[in-house]
Amino acid sequence: MTVRRFYAPPEAFEAGGVSLSEEESRHLRDVLRLRAGDEARVFDGEGREFLCVLAEAGGRRGGARLEVRGAVEPPNPESPLELTLAVALLKGEKFDLVVQKATELGAARVVPVETRRADVRLRDERDAAKRAERWRRLALEAAKQSGRARVPAVEAPAAFARLIEDAPRAHEARVLFAEGGGAALESLLTETGERPAAVAALVGPEGGWEQEEIELARAHGWAVVTLGGRTLRAETAAITVCVLLQNLFGDLK
Repeated sequence: MTVRRFYAPPEAFEAGGVSLSEEESRHLRDVLRLRAGDEARVFDGEGREFLCVLAEAGGRRGGARLEVRGAVEPPNPESPLELTLAVALLKGEKFDLVVQKATELGAARVVPVETRRADVRLRDERDAAKRAERWRRLALEAAKQSGRARVPAVEAPAAFARLIEDAPRAHEARVLFAEGGGAALESLLTETGERPAAVAALVGPEGGWEQEEIELARAHGWAVVTLGGRTLRAETAAITVCVLLQNLFGDLK
């Protein structure tokens, strides 16, 4: 039987029950046509999932209410690799595609980056917030589709220099991917063959990196890695990076 899964943030769970948002309630009621007594699963976006029973489908008076019966394992486990994918801002639906595929491939967070040759220039903070909100909705939908109970964090667009200069997370390897002049990806392994538990991967725009950007990254401890001899589109490179890192250090075998 098809598993009916819905999302509710942690604060929506209380007193043995959970309330769904208006959008999720509409999908439950009008699309899937669930009725009181039907079973469904609800995940909280932070890795937890629960078996629930529909108590009230809701309507004009409010959202759907479900009784929580107990915790269950999500359909698919999370990758052991804590992957941060940072990508230069891209035009049109290209960044949408990156967010969707990065979520399906197990990324923990996605960071849009303002670079010198980025394809998109943000008008103001309102423009940045609007774009980020759209990408978060896409990440949520992709998490549902791929059976994840954890929704990747999609951060507000960050300036290149600030991202580079921020302190690394615990046990995090930081890698800037460039078209040439870098090492092989396997160089991230330590001399003892130990795999990093966390990786921050930075992918540039269609126009590539300025040399000053590469040197700034090196100066702050970022490794520079080159994927191969062919020039990839930025969105292709971002997705390829996710696949390769999950294959080397995560759960994509």
